[in-house]
Amino acid sequence: MSNELAPEHLEICVDNPFDYLDGVKNAGSVFLGRYCPEAVGDYFAGPNHTLPTNGTARFSSPVSVDDIVKKTQFTYYTKDALSRVADDIVYFAEKEMLHAHGESVAIRFRDGK
Repeated sequence: MSNELAPEHLEICVDNPFDYLDGVKNAGSVFLGRYCPEAVGDYFAGPNHTLPTNGTARFSSPVSVDDIVKKTQFTYYTKDALSRVADDIVYFAEKEMLHAHGESVAIRFRDGK
């Protein structure tokens, strides 16, 4: 039920709360056990307090350092690797009507290059 609701705060008030933790997939912040009310997290324990609300925990997470750390993605293809998929890339680009994207691949193999 909690995974469907995706609550901002979820208290698991049972004797062995860790037995249930693996089943929780959609919750902003989970408070485990009979002696860990939401107020512990709000005022004292120090977990992140910027949480997904209104069921958005189904697709988003609490704000974390990952939200402010700059990351860069890298991709590398050899000439041989690109040549094996060039026609497929051009095909996809043409279907999306992004002709320059397709041309950026095709030109690398034109005139014996």
